[in-house]
Amino acid sequence: MQQSLRQLSGQDKSNIILIENNKINWNNLIYPQKQHLTLQSPSVMININTKWTQNGLTVAGGCRKGNGFNQLSCPNGFYVDDDLTVYIADFNNNRIVEWKYDATSGLVIAGENGQGNRTDQLDGPIDLIVDKERDFFIICDKRNRRVVKWPYRGGTSGQTIIPNIDCACLTMDQHGFIYVSDIHQCVVKRWKVGDTQGTIVAGGNGKGDRLDQLNSPTFLFVDHDQSIYVSDRDNHRVVKWTKNAQEGIIVAGDQGQGNSLSQLSYPCGIIVDPSSNLYVADRGNHRIMRWRKNANQGTVIIGGNGPGSQPNQLNEPKGIAFDRHGNLYVVDCWNHRVQRFSIDQNLTS
Repeated sequence: MQQSLRQLSGQDKSNIILIENNKINWNNLIYPQKQHLTLQSPSVMININTKWTQNGLTVAGGCRKGNGFNQLSCPNGFYVDDDLTVYIADFNNNRIVEWKYDATSGLVIAGENGQGNRTDQLDGPIDLIVDKERDFFIICDKRNRRVVKWPYRGGTSGQTIIPNIDCACLTMDQHGFIYVSDIHQCVVKRWKVGDTQGTIVAGGNGKGDRLDQLNSPTFLFVDHDQSIYVSDRDNHRVVKWTKNAQEGIIVAGDQGQGNSLSQLSYPCGIIVDPSSNLYVADRGNHRIMRWRKNANQGTVIIGGNGPGSQPNQLNEPKGIAFDRHGNLYVVDCWNHRVQRFSIDQNLTS
């Protein structure tokens, strides 16, 4: 997710309404009338000169692949809150895990009843939105082909709010619209209360590499103008679709799969900062890159030292996020861990 978004911000509860709609089972989904989401902006201003230490610190998992409370198995999407608690879609363990700051183990908060398709089960959760103030998660339950709303505290089961979708990632904009990438239909759709099909906001013209097409879209980022950035995975590029656009604009990659500074290999998690600099998890190259606005190549900011489990290495990074201090978090999928790379104040100007 969005991991790159703060999924909650406003403390003014006067703008919250409760909507019921039976067409798509959005029952009791709390929706904002005004903006309640903001870019997950750290207190330290991140800019093109910001650097991070090259050795990461494991903040979740890292005890080999497994299903213990101190283990993860192929984590994907995640979210970091203002308390530095990490919420992780623990894909192969079919659960959502809450990992508090400095904890040595996590707490299962959704999907603790094993793999399955019951309302109290998950099967391959791959991404999530966290709204602590509204007291729910929204989970991309991939192998069950559904998007599920789950109570944040004390919930024992979820409720399907979008069925029959090959969800690869989801995020939410400041108006409360949900965006979901459908990896097999090669489309990104926006959903609002009352929708039964969703509105196409990117792709939708079949699988391909034209500017009006996508090929296995995965991670998403939505800015305040409702422009949607898409990791166009199998086209090895990141594409920006402005609101109501008929085709996308390539903002990174599109030079074919490769490891040069102008290329990507199966890009995953993305963040766009307030200066429109793009940060992307370059999964196949085991590195995190930053692309200036309008640049034709990027720079490596983390990793790029080959696949491995050393503190300065990654093995197929997936989600990325900043915390409020400007530290960079990376889901290091095949090392079954989440790494934190501290912002280097000596190298930031």
